[in-house]
Amino acid sequence: MRPNTLTARVRPAPARRRRRLAGALAALLAVAPGCTDMYDQPRYEAYEASPLFADGASSRPLVVGTVPRDDVRNLPAVEDRELLLTGLRDGLPSRTAPFPVDRAVLERGRQRYDVFCAPCHSPTGDGRGVIVQRGFTPPPKYTEQRLVDAPLGHFFQVITHGHGAMYSFAARVAPQDRWAIAAYIRALQLSQDAKAAELPQEDQSRLEEAAK
Repeated sequence: MRPNTLTARVRPAPARRRRRLAGALAALLAVAPGCTDMYDQPRYEAYEASPLFADGASSRPLVVGTVPRDDVRNLPAVEDRELLLTGLRDGLPSRTAPFPVDRAVLERGRQRYDVFCAPCHSPTGDGRGVIVQRGFTPPPKYTEQRLVDAPLGHFFQVITHGHGAMYSFAARVAPQDRWAIAAYIRALQLSQDAKAAELPQEDQSRLEEAAK
């Protein structure tokens, strides 16, 4: 009986299959050392020892006078760490910050707000920031009554955990700065509904002069 020539052409002989497998194995062995080198790169890991420095450590101390990128040294120290980090007092959003809010805190809050919040919420808090003007989901106005009535800790928690279309800023904004932003938001709310009669006499006089 004559062999099926079509099958003979399609199915490689055992010897041919062995040669192909051997070639594939050789190629794999040739590539493997390169993969290992990529994984174990010539660099120092954290806390790895180094003979290059007198103290034997590869991790170097900060240069004297170095200032962190997010410098919060001018913000007050906080004793209530749980309130600082959670925004809760007795299990509920706190109505007060974990430190006194003065002009320096509000200035810091405004600076951080302009960086992280104004692109969506706008500088005045009306929810019409430049990103919203380009099609992003508009956030609520800070002057909505539910937000006017909301405790300060509510804004801290929204910054921390995110809400709706807004993602968490916990990795971007330090806890003390979150409280500073929350305090500044409260200032924005007051500014949008301020009555002239409630202002100090000096400011009332300035308004009267401006009106003339």
